[in-house]
This record gives sequence, structure tokens and C-alpha cells, in this order.
Amino acid sequence: MRVTAAVLLVLCLLAISHAWDCQPVVNIKNLMQIDAGLGQVVATDTSQIPYYLVGDKWIRLPGSLKHITVGPAGIWGVNKDYAIYKYVAGNWVQAAGLLKQLDAGGEQFIVGANMDDTPFCLTRSATVGYKGPGSPLPWTGLPGAVKYYSCGPFGCWAVNKNDDIFLMSLNQDCQNNGWSHIDGKLSMIEVATDGRVFGVNSAGIVYTRDGITASKPEGTGWSNVPMSMLMGHHVTYDLGRLWVVSMSGFTMQCTH
Repeated sequence: MRVTAAVLLVLCLLAISHAWDCQPVVNIKNLMQIDAGLGQVVATDTSQIPYYLVGDKWIRLPGSLKHITVGPAGIWGVNKDYAIYKYVAGNWVQAAGLLKQLDAGGEQFIVGANMDDTPFCLTRSATVGYKGPGSPLPWTGLPGAVKYYSCGPFGCWAVNKNDDIFLMSLNQDCQNNGWSHIDGKLSMIEVATDGRVFGVNSAGIVYTRDGITASKPEGTGWSNVPMSMLMGHHVTYDLGRLWVVSMSGFTMQCTH
């Protein structure tokens, strides 16, 4: 009996040590998508209104966007017509091209996917230097087909229409060595500024990739992030905080 009690205690302590403390985000509702990077958080709601988090207040940004991203490459977004915008000096400046999703988490370069799931990359010099229509935007087409694409310091991760997962080494000039298939199935995936990877599968279960380092960018395996409910629709992570948006727009902020 004592041995059994000791085993149960150890298991309980392990569960507590791996637990995430999740609290509801009560001062904004009906979020559709959220992104965090470099201490900043941006989001869009189901009415396609973009927001920027200042302290605990969500400040409405101008315009209408269905997807927004923040990171070393700045703040970028796309609208319902797939038009691309960069946030410059308090206003959205339209950029050439059409994308359904994009990510600013790379080393000051932008990646994204278009309506046909074709992945693209914009070099660091073009991304940082873009100020308006007069600036060049040499989008580089990449191999493969992906529906969601996100980059961090150790590589770029993506998922395709079948929820297959892929990893690519991509530098600031958009040079790459192609995609490597990674085990598992996810419907969306996000890479944090520190290289950590989180994703959600089609059942709404949240996962994180273990063992990612500069020398082993593919990591070692997936671990479930326990939630009190199947609420995963969109996730993002930055500075120890995991943000999770449910299908109904309910949002949680979790710490480990």
C-alpha cells in the first residue's frame, strides 16, 4: 500500500510539473487568429478587426485584416482579398503580391502561402527596406505546397492540406535546402522567437515539439499541452506565454 501511495504521489508531482496554468483572456472576445513575437501580441477577430496588445488593453488598429503577424520582420497582415500590408509609422502600406497567410518570425524576412498553397519568401533586405509602393518586393517562390507557414531562429515549419508537417532551413536571402517531412499531423503550426514550436491538430489538441536546438532543429518528438477542453484553433507563443484561441473565439493565456 505504501509503495502504491508513493508511486501515485510521484505521478501526481510529475503531472503538476508538466502542467500549464491557463487563464481566460476576458478583455477581448471573438478572436479568430493571434500572433506573438519579441514581446508583442497582435490578433484579428471574427469581424476581421486587427488589434495590438498594450499592457492588458487591446488597442484597435486601422484597417480590416483576416491574418496578422508580428516578429523580427515587423507587423504585416493580409485582408480577405489576400492583399498584403506592412504596418509603417501607424498606417498600413500595401505591398505587391497576394497571400492568404504570412509570418514575420524569421530573421527579418517574411514567408507566406498563397491561395494555391504555394509558399513564398521575401528576403531580409526587401522586408526591412519596404516603405511603400516604390520599394522593390522580389517574392521568391519555394518548392512544395503548404497551407500554413511559420519561421523561427532554427528553421521554418509548415503544414499542408493533409495536415502533414514539414521543416525547412531557410536563410535571410531565401536560400533553402527543401522540405524535410516530420512525424505527426497538425492543422496549423507556429514557431516562437526563441525557436519553440507549437501546433494544433484537427481535433483541437495542442502540441509542442520537444528537444529543438540549433544543432537539432527538428527536435525529438511531440508532447501534448493539456487543456481543460478541446479548444485549440490557433496558437502562438512568446516569452513564456502560450496563447490559445478556440473555434468559438474564446482565448486562453497559459504559462508553464
